Amino acid sequence: MKTLGKKIRLLRHQKGWSQEDVAKRLDISIPAFSKIETGITDINLSRLEQIADLFEMSVVQLLTFNDAEGELKYANELETVNKKLMDRETEVIDLQKKVIELFEELRQTKATA
Repeated sequence: MKTLGKKIRLLRHQKGWSQEDVAKRLDISIPAFSKIETGITDINLSRLEQIADLFEMSVVQLLTFNDAEGELKYANELETVNKKLMDRETEVIDLQKKVIELFEELRQTKATA
């Protein structure tokens, strides 16, 4: 059941919903929904149907949902964010060099004055 919980969590993240959002829609407590996602609680058929309906899929689709597609999406997003981070780090290094150059110019100006 842990795999099902991971699938539900992935679907929830894809929708941009919090655990609270889903718990309210299912009319259960947040801890109860958290236990479903973590696999602590086994899901009965009626709850499974309710969750499948919430994500606009059949029970079979929910049970066979391939989370590799979702992981690929997150991997692509992670790659994009990492590239942006590296670009920002390069900008910071360039700015640090500029600060050092300006400091050296200021120091030389004071030394010759």
